[in-house]
Amino acid sequence: MLQKWAFRSVFAYLLLGVILYVYLFYLADSTLPQMYKGGSADPETFMSSREIMLSEEFSTIKNLLFFLSTPYEWLFYFLILIFGVSRAFERWAKGTTKVGFLQTAIYLFWLSLVSYIAIFPFQFISYKVSTTYNISTQTFSMWMKDELTDFWVNFLLTFIIVSVLYALIKRFKKRWWLAAWALSVPFSIFMMFVQPVLIDPLYNDFYPLQDKKLEAQILDIASRANIPAEHVFEVDMSEKTNALNAYVTGIGSNSRIVLWDTTLEQLEDEEILFVMAHEMAHYVEKHIYIGIAIYIVLSFIGLYIAARLMNWIVRKYSDEMKISDVSNLSSLPLFLMITSMLMFAVSPFSNWISRYEETRADRYAIEMTQDKEAAISSFQKLSKVGLSQVNPPLLVKIFRYGHPTMLERLNMLEEYEIEEKKEEKTP
Repeated sequence: MLQKWAFRSVFAYLLLGVILYVYLFYLADSTLPQMYKGGSADPETFMSSREIMLSEEFSTIKNLLFFLSTPYEWLFYFLILIFGVSRAFERWAKGTTKVGFLQTAIYLFWLSLVSYIAIFPFQFISYKVSTTYNISTQTFSMWMKDELTDFWVNFLLTFIIVSVLYALIKRFKKRWWLAAWALSVPFSIFMMFVQPVLIDPLYNDFYPLQDKKLEAQILDIASRANIPAEHVFEVDMSEKTNALNAYVTGIGSNSRIVLWDTTLEQLEDEEILFVMAHEMAHYVEKHIYIGIAIYIVLSFIGLYIAARLMNWIVRKYSDEMKISDVSNLSSLPLFLMITSMLMFAVSPFSNWISRYEETRADRYAIEMTQDKEAAISSFQKLSKVGLSQVNPPLLVKIFRYGHPTMLERLNMLEEYEIEEKKEEKTP
């Protein structure tokens, strides 16, 4: 039975890999519809033929890595369960110490280490692809430094979460998922509050925007939008990437509007002002708080489903999974596998919500700046520098895109101009 389960799961993964490869490299359609040829969304108007070819290659490889790495994670968790690796880690931890929280720490260390080693090939291939296509500028040593920082930050956070989670499972046999959900909400909000000042600086240096003239222009837009901003932050990203980005992070008094230095170097001031107006729209329209509300609902449903599935699987397949009780630490890979599957399943919905909010932010930015040309050129440069597809395949858009495609964003600007002209003609 064990060999049959292992063989079938590996075979299913390999078959999925072949199907995804054929779809992405041979069947998926990313060509631009004829009606958009020659317009602002046509890559031929702002990219060279070589850049178009590289963007297609790079995007396709990254998409394949994404779709392969997610089920690979599920396969990994499944195999360490059925082969008894997770149970061995738990026995090892219990045999080392009698102190409960130390047992959790020892178990998690070995699980985290084995997980990191198993997933490392995907991480390394992704890094090499990014450097090959000149997206990443990191040396291997710099990249490994970030990887190790990730490992220990994730280990610490996971240790806190898992310690509390399994204490709740032991305390509330049937309603542990409800208690876990009730505690996860304030914990997630707390992490959003402290991330800009405690976690983000572990990876990069943040400082107030050095171009004071540009900062004054950005703060003027913030003032007109009734945003209580005193500083705009820039972050040193050029030693890691050539890509462009800006974002809003944190909540409450720890909210920050952040610009990558690559964005400052490669965009004109008018384009940066459009990008900043876009980011401010997320604050104005309270997208962060909407996101928190959606998280509260989805995490409630997700934890309930995870608990029901874990109880059913352990009850029916305890011998095969090498789990005698849900409260055992060895059941953690099962919990992680189920929650990962649920998150992947709900990603089309969450991405759709995100794309809607980003579209709202784009529209807000063009209404605030009234600079269509800067908006168009900023989107074109984002696509060109990041080697992103203007019109990605439908499956990629559904599962990967939290932003509208460049075709949709540039087309929205064209339609906005048409709407404006119609309104001007209306008496």
